Parts: sequence; C-alpha cells; structure tokens
Amino acid sequence: MAALDPITPAGGGTWRFPANEPLRLDSGGVIEGLEIAYQTYGQLNADKSNAVLICHALTGDQHVASPHPTTGKPGWWQRLVGPGKPLDPARHFIICSNVIGGCMGSTGPASINPATGKTYGLSFPVITIADMVRAQAMLVSALGVETLFAVVGGSMGGMQVQQWAVDYPERMFSAVVLASASRHSAQNIAFHEVGRQAIMADPDWRGGAYADHGVRPEKGLAVARMAAHITYLSEPALQRKFGRELQRDGLSWGFDADFQVESYLRHQGSSFVDRFDANSYLYITRAMDYFDIAASHGGVLAKAFTRARNVRFCVLSFSSDWLYPTAENRHLVRALTAAGARAAFAEIESDKGHDAFLLDEPVMDAALEGFLASAERDRGLV
Repeated sequence: MAALDPITPAGGGTWRFPANEPLRLDSGGVIEGLEIAYQTYGQLNADKSNAVLICHALTGDQHVASPHPTTGKPGWWQRLVGPGKPLDPARHFIICSNVIGGCMGSTGPASINPATGKTYGLSFPVITIADMVRAQAMLVSALGVETLFAVVGGSMGGMQVQQWAVDYPERMFSAVVLASASRHSAQNIAFHEVGRQAIMADPDWRGGAYADHGVRPEKGLAVARMAAHITYLSEPALQRKFGRELQRDGLSWGFDADFQVESYLRHQGSSFVDRFDANSYLYITRAMDYFDIAASHGGVLAKAFTRARNVRFCVLSFSSDWLYPTAENRHLVRALTAAGARAAFAEIESDKGHDAFLLDEPVMDAALEGFLASAERDRGLV
C-alpha cells in the first residue's frame, strides 16, 4: 500500500438544506434547516457513474482521508483512500459525510435549535440508522449523484450500508460491509448502556444541558470511551501490546495507572473528549441499539433484502472480532443469498479484534481491492 500522504479534499464543507426540505425521522420528528458536513475526494465522471459513499463508524467523521481539523491526525481511513489505493480519487468520486446526530458539523444535539436559539441538548429528536441514511441520500442527490457505484462502511458504517441496500437499492451498484451485523446483540446494547450511564452520572452532564452551563461531562465521556475501546480490541491483542507490563519500576500500592494497559485506556478516554460531544455519543449509540434490519420484515432478514438482489455485496469479518463476530456476518450473507443477491464473503484471520478494519490488514486490503476492481469492470468503469 502507498504511504499515508495527506490528501487534499476536492470539495466539502456544510450543505444546508432549505426549510422546505426537512428530514423526516422514524420517531415522527422532523429536522428543518438540516445541515450535513461532508468531504469529497476526486471528481465525478461525465456519466456520473463513479461515485462512492463511505459511511463512518460510531466515533468517525467526514475526514476519512485528510487530516482531522481538531487533532491534526491523518484521516481515519487514509490507508485505503488515496492515490493507488482501493478507493482512488483518480478513479472514484468519494463522498464521506458526518452522520446526523454527530458533532463535526452535521445537525446534532450540539447544534443550535432554530426554534429556541439554544443548543438542542436532549430536545434533539432520537434518531436511527435509517434516519442517517435518509440524510445521506439527500446529500448525494444535492451533489448531483443519482446512482452510487459503491457504498462502503465498517462497524456502524456497515449498518448504514445495509440500510442503503434496503431503502435505496436502485441507487447503488455495489456494497461493502466490514465487521458489522444486521442488528445489535444484547451484549452490544449492554456495553453501550454502561457508557451512557457513565456520561449521565457525571455531575457536569446537567441533564444534557451542559453547554448552557459552560461545562462538559468529560470524566463520564472518558469512561464511556474506555469501556467501548475494550470491545474494539481482542484479548490476544491486549496481551501482545501490553500484557501485565508496568508503567514504572514497582507497584504504586495505590490506584494510579500501574499497568500499561490502564495508562493506554486513560489516554484513549482523555483524548476522545477533545473531539467528541457527550450527547452525540448518547444519540448515536442509541441509534445503533435500535438497529435491526429484519424487524420491519417479520423478523426474516432475507425479506429485508428482496429489493437488493441486483446489488453486488462484499462482506468481510475478522476472526477475533467478538463485538460483531463472524457468525453474525455469515448470517447476513446467508440472508443476502436467500434474497437472490450476489454476495462475496471472507473471514480474515486477525488477532486485532473489531478495530482490524481500521488497521493494517493486507488480506482485507486485497479483498476490497479485488471486489471493487471486479465491480468496476461490471459497471464499465474500466
């Protein structure tokens, strides 16, 4: 793979929809004056057939391949997006937007409620993955794209990809689902609830109105991030990286971070609060918990994808991912096959856990590159 060189977005910013184009939500609520923050890379070709939508995970954002404006770190998927990479701006018009409910420019709980002139806070309506996708579809249309060559995403991004295939199959040619599932398990919901309770137990949460008081529930959000981050790793990965290594010579005989793994988690928590909003964390994790593709189709997953039989799917899982295990991905592939869709599947051997889809995994890179190359030939892009 090419080096992680910075990429300059071809376009982006914040798309503001007029009040007569509201976003209607599954909850029955409506967001007027919707704003969606996004970045694009590459150019749309003459017949508008090379657009790729990348859907980000829970703590991701639109800065998929360019430096993050807050942290200065490289884009979260710069390994796979760039010149000579599977998603190449020389061949693809790449779109990535911050989901609604997010905190990097799209309308969310930290936005100003036009009806009150104050931050939404908990007055922001509850959202779903389908609502996120509905907003993305509005953006894609506004950018002049009728049909996407591919919709690609991992984890929560993979949920959005599935929702696209259910709601807008006629607007996509291919789909890539990485390290995801068709619904949240009880264990997934349980971990999210621990995180939400940590945030709401922070005295600075102030019932979600912390912005009005000039404070932030940083401790609670940091603990939520720490708990979640454990689920993104695997026991072998933790053992390999940290084991029982100490931070210093000898034990402190107290409650400082004696072990390297403790220090690592504390760092993950403290750095997270600088770039993420606590209420956004509540809303987005709840959207993931509500996600269940089969629920509105009599509980039969294959029925959900009956309209997507012309979409080409690639589903990849990782052997050590216990958050969205291979069994869940196989269940999805069986449902796609039963619905008559073409679905390629591979389980990738890795000890890196759920986060493997964000890390250096040459087998994943090759599988993604091969699938996209095949789809490009079928699409007539090469």
